This record gives sequence, C-alpha cells and structure tokens, in this order.
Amino acid sequence: MTAIIELDRLSFRYPGADRDTLRNVSLTIEEGDFVAVIGGNGSGKTTLCKTFNGLVPHYWAGEFAGEARVAGVDTYESTVAELSGLVGYVYQDFQNQLVRPRVRDEVEFGPVNFGMEDFAARGEEAMRTLGVDHLADRFVWQLSGGQAHLTALASVLSMRPRIIVVDEPVAEVDPAGAHALYERLTQLNRELGITVVVIEHHAQFITQYAKSVVLMDDGAPVWHLPAAEAAARADELAAHGIPAPQIIDACAAAGIEGAPRTVAEAATLLREAGVRPTGASSAGTDDAGEGEAAEQARPVVTASSLSHGYRTVAGDLMPVLHDVDLTVRAGDRIALVGGNGAGKSTLMRLLGGLQVPREGSIVLDGVDTRKASSSRLADHAAYLFQRPEQMFLKDSVRADVRLHPAGRGREDVDALVDHVLDRVRLTPLADRDGRTLSGGQQRRATLAIGLAMSPALMLADEPTASLDVASRDSVIAMLDELSGTIAAAVVATHDMHLVAEWATRVIVLERGRIVADLPPRELFADDALLAQARLVPPQIVALGRELGVEPLPLSVADWRDAVALSGTEALA
Repeated sequence: MTAIIELDRLSFRYPGADRDTLRNVSLTIEEGDFVAVIGGNGSGKTTLCKTFNGLVPHYWAGEFAGEARVAGVDTYESTVAELSGLVGYVYQDFQNQLVRPRVRDEVEFGPVNFGMEDFAARGEEAMRTLGVDHLADRFVWQLSGGQAHLTALASVLSMRPRIIVVDEPVAEVDPAGAHALYERLTQLNRELGITVVVIEHHAQFITQYAKSVVLMDDGAPVWHLPAAEAAARADELAAHGIPAPQIIDACAAAGIEGAPRTVAEAATLLREAGVRPTGASSAGTDDAGEGEAAEQARPVVTASSLSHGYRTVAGDLMPVLHDVDLTVRAGDRIALVGGNGAGKSTLMRLLGGLQVPREGSIVLDGVDTRKASSSRLADHAAYLFQRPEQMFLKDSVRADVRLHPAGRGREDVDALVDHVLDRVRLTPLADRDGRTLSGGQQRRATLAIGLAMSPALMLADEPTASLDVASRDSVIAMLDELSGTIAAAVVATHDMHLVAEWATRVIVLERGRIVADLPPRELFADDALLAQARLVPPQIVALGRELGVEPLPLSVADWRDAVALSGTEALA
C-alpha cells in the first residue's frame, strides 16, 4: 500500500505554552486505511490531526519542527486552502465551521469556492449519502447539534477529498445515528477508497469499524497497530484511560479470552463456552418502590401544558415542544433522551428559566419563571450548555468557577472553588483560559461552574460528550455524588452508558412530545420504544438480552454479578 500521511520527527508547541503538545512524532498512515486516533483528553490527538490539513502550523503559528507530508505534499510549504482539496476535516467544535445560512448553501460552499461546475450535484450527493437531504432548505441555526454535525460532514464530503478527518464523530449524534454515521464512513472508505481518520473515545466503535489504531499519550504515539491487535491490549489501553469495550470485559469475567468486535460475536463465544448467566444480579432494584418514594418527594420543577417554538426568518413559527407536562422531584436523576431535533435542549433551557415558554407555565423551586429574572433563577438552577465555550466569560477557569458564588457574596468562596476544581481534576489547569482547554477538559470545567453555583436543580446538556472513558466515568461518578449537594438533576444525553449507570428515570421525547417516562431497564427492554426514539442500548445490556439475563444488566458489574450468582451451573 502507498503512504498518504507521513510525519517525520514532528514537534509543535502552541504560543505561550511551556512544553510541546506534539513531541518528535513519526507516523505513517497508508492510503485506504480507517484509523482511530485514541488517548486521554489532552494527549495531543486533535493537534496531531490538525497537522494533516495544515492548520498546524499555518493557523496555529507556534513552534514547528520536523516534516509532515500529505499525499506527497509538504504541509509546511503548502497552504490550508491548497490542502483542503486533499483533506476534509470535521472539527470537534463543528458548529463554528458552518458559515452559510442554509444547509444546502453550506454543503455546496466548498465546491462553489473552488469553481466546480458540478457543485449542485456534489451537494445533493453528499446530503443524500448522510441522510440530511430533507434539511436542505433549513437554516443552520435551526439545526440540532446532531443535525449540524452531519451537515458539517456533508460539506466536507462534497469536496470528495482523499482523506476525511472527523474529530469525535458521534458527538451530539443520537445513538442510532452514531452507528449510521460510522456505517457511512465505512462505505466511503470501502467503496471510494477515502482514507478515514477519526478521533474517538468510544471503544465499541473502534473495535467494530476501525482497521488500525493510533494510541497517543503525552504528545506522541505509543503505537500504531491493526485494530484486532490493539483491542487485545486491554490492560495497556486501560492504563491510558481507555477501558476495553463492555463485551470484552463480559467475556473476560467468564474466563474467555478474545476480542469480539460485536455483541453477536461475544454472545457466540459465551454460548460456545457454555456460559448461561441467568441468575438475578444484585443490581435488580425495586423500580416500583423507587417510583412510589419519588411520588412523596417535593417538586423541584414543574412544567404544565408547556408548548414552545421559534420564529423562522420568514416569520413562521416552527413548533418544537407540544403540551408537555413534567414534574421533577427531589432525588430524581433524569435522563432526557430522544433523536436529534426531538426538543431536548429546548426543554432544558425552559426548565432552567433561560427562556420563557410561549404557552404553559414552569415553576422552578417555588418560583414562576415568567415572574423572575434570569439572575434570580440562577440561584435555583444551573444550566450547563451543550457548547462548553459558551460558559467561559473570564480569563481563567478559576475565575469562571468563582464568578457566581463571589457575586452572591459567599464568605467561603475561595475554599468552595478549590474544592470544586479538585473534584473535577482541574486544579493544575485552574489558571488556564477555558477556551484553550481540550474538549474533555472544557466539559469538566463547565461542571465545576455548575457545582459552584450550589443550585437546587442541575441541568446538563450532553455532559459526557467528547470525554474520554475515564473522564466520562468520572463525570458519572460526580453526578452520582450530587445527591448531597443538589435536590435533583436532569441531563439531556445520547450517552446510553450514562442513562444505564446513573439515571433513575428516563424521559423519552419524540417530535416535542413525551412518549415515555420509565426506569432504564424498562426502556432497554422495549424494542419498539428504542426504535421509535433512535436509541441503541449499551453493549452489556444488548448482550444480557441476547443471553436472557434477568434483570437486564446495566453495567459490567451487574453482568459479573449475574455470572457469579449462576455459579458453576453457568459453565458447561
């Protein structure tokens, strides 16, 4: 095979940084490969990939040493514009790369800029390939996060590049859409020979779709290996904050070695080994009892007959929510789920008082949101934005975390800030501007800002998006610990691990209406509801269903309990 990306002893340091972000990197990627670049937050993954399209060093003009060649072109001697015909890049902050008013305009923008006469055909093909052709005349500001992500990818695809780089492909995409997106990337790779590079934290996508894996740590590749060989290095991956996929852990718990790529493969291995985990796991809680207890708890926020929508440029009202009734009670840990465009983010903003509903009412911690200012409501609810950079107003993370409690005159503000920063593992970065942090570090910083507000209600929009697995698990643990600090929490999420391992209630939205309000196990047992809401269960849940485990395991720990409780009868 022919090398299409060649890095030779490449180093790079951002302006003002005290150490290199990339350190003496030598790496070769073959044409036609499907590469997953993995590693913990801050390991240099995104900076590495930005050397492929020339953003490093032409946009980020730091200290650059060594050589980078893409399809034989020296990126240092070339320009970003020239390289854009070879490398298409969908950024982690993809919203910022949408520059045209409508989806069709955005997707056609690149080909039009380069004077391609078939720009319209290229745009139609790209939109159709990614399933966003029905959004062609929609304004980009009307799109949900997932729809905007697919639009950004379509705009890249319309240039028909030889290399496509996608930073966090599944960020803000609903679970069914995430698998569909990877299937489309696989199709582009197999049928068109496009070299695909993804920056990814989700091990299940890496093992299922990638051909090879680059593990980054502290600014340099640890290794570049075929995907199967990489997956077999479970202990080494775990040491770098990338635990093995749940199905591999499930096989290991039953004493089976191997690296299955899919749930079906894992189920086959387990059946062949005679494993029949049918015993009840210790996690089989009385969901009905929890529901009865919740009914006795005080309401934290209540939405009644809630309807909302947005005006288009033409003046038409685009409805988003329809006649929603919802009560969040003390002790609730609610996961708000549904496909892209279902209305999750809008409902969250209304519950937190950031917007006033067009119809209906919201009472937040005893306060009617129509009758109180946003500053007063901030004492009752903390809203963590889907785009982390929107929450950075000061010149350091510490100053941003300190802003609200200091404004309220808290005497213990400095001790509070130190405690919160320590909880989210950001003390070493406390004096950095939040906008300069990696995506995962930004997510943790926004959680710190919310914790410092000491609200009754925590509202988090996609709190685990773009986090490595270790950071995601840390956020889940921190959310779990909030019961002693806040009365209730609501998260809008596509992360089914968060739903399974943290939530006590799942609210399913579809086209602006609540179609279900139920515990996680009931959700994951309902095929029709899962399909309706475009949800895909975590691997361990799907494996439990495949093998008939009751109650369904919601975590690897549940699975291990089920195997252990089955005793020697689980093994033939």
